[in-house]
Amino acid sequence: MDAPENANTWVGLSNEPLPVEKASQWVIEPSCGATVTFNGVARDHSTGRENVTVLEYEAYEEQAIPRLEAIAKKTRDQWPDIKKIVMLHRIGRVEIGDSAVVIAVSSAHRDHAFLASRFCIDTLKATVPIWKREIWESGESWGLEPQHIQEINEIPSFEKIEEGEVLH
Repeated sequence: MDAPENANTWVGLSNEPLPVEKASQWVIEPSCGATVTFNGVARDHSTGRENVTVLEYEAYEEQAIPRLEAIAKKTRDQWPDIKKIVMLHRIGRVEIGDSAVVIAVSSAHRDHAFLASRFCIDTLKATVPIWKREIWESGESWGLEPQHIQEINEIPSFEKIEEGEVLH
């Protein structure tokens, strides 16, 4: 998975391990004093499910990439000093401890970098058609019950979201 050479947005889906370090380095710019990288890692449990052994992600790829690009645009509309944005998500089998999603942003100041990173991951989870299957010792589930895909324009501006509130 290669970073774009002449762009400020890098989005993608990959069956291969995500380039976390490369994404963190790619967002660094001389005009930016802050970078934030969020690395979502597959864990061995979830609510009511102990001993999760593997995750599997499936995406509606024709819709996922345009939605990731729209999230980047909305992020820049809210925080114009954001310079670079990375949103990469694994599809296929993801082993426990492997990265499932990477978000990285750079901006002139840390407050906008933190807010934009949080906005990107929360909006991705609420609006991008990516589904997760968990397999654990006594069962498996695609986890479709709680997910309702929202349109990006339905997501409130971040200033209206209470601290700690999650969009999904």
